[in-house]
This record gives sequence, C-alpha cells and structure tokens, in this order.
Amino acid sequence: MFSFRRLALLLALGLPAVHFLQAQSSSSSSVPATPTSDQAQQPDAQTQAGLSVQARIRARREQRRAAAIHEIYDHRYEGYLGAGYLRFRPGTTLQRVNEYNWNGGFTRYFDERLGVTLDGRGYYGTPFVGLNTYAVTKPAISQYSVLLGPTYRFYLQPKYSISGRVMGGYAQGNFSGDTNGIGGVNLGLYPDGSTFAASASVVVEYNVAPNLGVRIAPEYFLTGFGSTLQNSLGYTGGIVYRFGKQ
Repeated sequence: MFSFRRLALLLALGLPAVHFLQAQSSSSSSVPATPTSDQAQQPDAQTQAGLSVQARIRARREQRRAAAIHEIYDHRYEGYLGAGYLRFRPGTTLQRVNEYNWNGGFTRYFDERLGVTLDGRGYYGTPFVGLNTYAVTKPAISQYSVLLGPTYRFYLQPKYSISGRVMGGYAQGNFSGDTNGIGGVNLGLYPDGSTFAASASVVVEYNVAPNLGVRIAPEYFLTGFGSTLQNSLGYTGGIVYRFGKQ
C-alpha cells in the first residue's frame, strides 16, 4: 500500500516536468536558423554583378554614341544650298508679300560646335501695289544679301543636330526694275538702294550620312530699306555637305 502511494506521488510530480520539457523542445525547433555569412553575401554579390553588367552595357552604348557624333561633326567645313520663303513688306503703306529665295553658304568650324558662316541669298516677289493710273499693279521686285556670323551647335545627336545662328551684313534692293520707268516710289515701293541686313535663325539638320544632311531653318530677317525697318519672318532649307576632317 505504501509503495503504491509513493508511485502515484512520483507520477504526479513527473507529468508537469514532461510537459515543460516538450514545450522547451518545440519552441527551440520553431526558431529559424541563423544564416551563415556566405549565405548572406550571396544575394548581394549577385545584385552587384547585375548592376556591373548594366553599367558596362550603358558605358559601351555611350561610347558608340560619342564615336558616331565625332564621326559626323568632326568636319572642318560645311557647305549648303537651298531655297526659302519670306514675308516681306515692300513699302510702308503696302501689304506684305510672299518672297521666295535661293540661298547658299559656307561654314568653317573650329570644333564640333562652333563655326563662322558666310551666307548669300536672293529674294523675289510680286507685291500688289493697288489700282493706279499707271496700270501697274504687281511689279516684280528683288533683293540680294551677303551675311556673315557665328553658328553654334547646342544640341548634338548622331541623327540630327540643332544650331543657333546670328548673321549681319549687306542687302541690295531692286524695287523699280519692273515699273516701266515709273519708279517704285510712285507705286508705294521703297526706293532702290542698299542697306544693312541681319538674321537670327534656328537650324535643324537631319543626317542621312556622316557627311550629308538636310536642313530647315526658321528665321527672323531684318532690313532697313527706305530708312525704315522691315521685320520679316520666314525660313530657309536645303542640302548640307560636310568635308575636311578636323
């Protein structure tokens, strides 16, 4: 009887200890294993390798772009020839007339961006001078100019470029040659003569080959015929040929 009671007492004391040991074992097994230093460094190494490959790809792409830009814009000389359009007022009391022109020029570049341009052009139009006793209503007029000034390429890409150009020089106007001796002044036109001329334009060039391109240049054109100012807007365009490496 005494031994049975002692056995029951031991069982009563041992059951809580068993439950406590099981709880400790389960909690220790649920704690995640701490990664080793090699495992922690492996994702970082993969990320750095991916970034390094992308950086090399970008660097090679930029090198190819720089080489293409140098191949196109490293020419010392550039010549162009084309045509253009201008809205011009041929007399202080007359309405504006559409004038069409030929133009050609030559640029000497000192590096890939900066050059000096010499430009020549001729403008032709037939303004309406109104009904008059002379029976001359649309005489032909013409102007010619020679301009010189700096050109600067401020945006370069392998396929195209954008430049700014400012020029000044001399203009000759012929306003009476088609008036049958009446004189342009009698028809409201400016008198024949020479004056100053100035031009400011933005030149956009598209390259079809390293030494060949096409251009369009919206332009502001200022002249001083008849002791007045003619503020004209228009554009020029044409073919560009580059030659002579720097």
